[in-house]
Amino acid sequence: MKRLLAFILATAIVLTTGLTVLADTATNSEAENESSGFVPTVDLEIDAAEAYLCDAQTGTVLYAKNENERRSPASVTKVMTLLLVCEALAEGAIKLDDKVSVSAYAASMGGSQVFLEEGERFSVEELIKCTVIASANDAAVALAEYCAGSEAAFVSKMNERARLLGLTNTSFENVTGLDDETVNHYTTARDIAVMSRELIKHDVILKYSSVWQDTIRDGEFTLTNTNRLVRYYDGCNGLKTGSTDKAGYCVSATAERDGLTLISVVMGAESRDKRNAAARAMLDYGFSSFALYCDGAEYLEDVPVLSGKSDGVAAVSEGFSALAPKAKLSKVEKHFDIPESLEAPIKKGDVIGSIIYTLDGAELGRADIYADADVEKITFIDIYLRILSNIFSGV
Repeated sequence: MKRLLAFILATAIVLTTGLTVLADTATNSEAENESSGFVPTVDLEIDAAEAYLCDAQTGTVLYAKNENERRSPASVTKVMTLLLVCEALAEGAIKLDDKVSVSAYAASMGGSQVFLEEGERFSVEELIKCTVIASANDAAVALAEYCAGSEAAFVSKMNERARLLGLTNTSFENVTGLDDETVNHYTTARDIAVMSRELIKHDVILKYSSVWQDTIRDGEFTLTNTNRLVRYYDGCNGLKTGSTDKAGYCVSATAERDGLTLISVVMGAESRDKRNAAARAMLDYGFSSFALYCDGAEYLEDVPVLSGKSDGVAAVSEGFSALAPKAKLSKVEKHFDIPESLEAPIKKGDVIGSIIYTLDGAELGRADIYADADVEKITFIDIYLRILSNIFSGV
């Protein structure tokens, strides 16, 4: 009888007064994804017209010298050529095993080459291998023609891609870097680093740029990497060299150690040895002075939810990485910005907070914290059913 009376009373209250849910509004601070970072200064006495060193993952600049001066890049031009080819592969526009018939124009290329003959057929992968390892101008043109129909059409795509990457000091006239007759074919050390960061996201490039020697034509023709750092520098896995009378000696050298990948760009060196020494000096400095701070994704304590069908929601942080001085890696601090409570409804994947990473009081960057489940807003019926459940369960 008592339960029956309680049920009637609860029903009357709900029907006459309705349901009002009171809750504090939770305010989420917007997570800033860009790291404030740091710009270290050091005098490495690099013997080249331009030099640039950065971390491949974050883009943090570790060293720069005349990095925005426009110069001919010689065959380092092929960084952009190969980037477009790799993007065409990623989009499915071409395939590695596609067969390419060499045109008379491609076969006529001078400079570095693998002596392609008109009508000779190679796979896209073989031509990539020739372009990356041997810096073959004929192979680069054959790839460009296959991707865009002509070298001119491909060059137009190169310039458009440069624009989309924000490379305001870059202009291309060909896909090879041959510059005897060019007028507006130039780039900068900084722009080359940006292109290189994009290119090494494609595994097929590092597969071949890290190879010292390979062959084509069923082993009859040997390809030897123009980048000697691949053989003689610990961790070097790429990327592209170049040299002409106008450009001097250039390189975009990539190397990886302990999860840290660096890009070292040299332009306008007086000799191959000075180019390699400059690239090596920057890489040595980078690896000896810096390390990658990494914090993996993790589940955090549940965050209370007001007005929801659930009382809380699981929170998970995304992974975070940032470059930091090696000697201070252990001093990176984490600060959690999570509201005391949240307001339903909540969708899985909603950003509900952030982790702020600092070093010596300066912000390195932030990682978002996400809700790991949906939480629907509680309704009149849900409250009513809960009351009934409590009454008849004896709770």
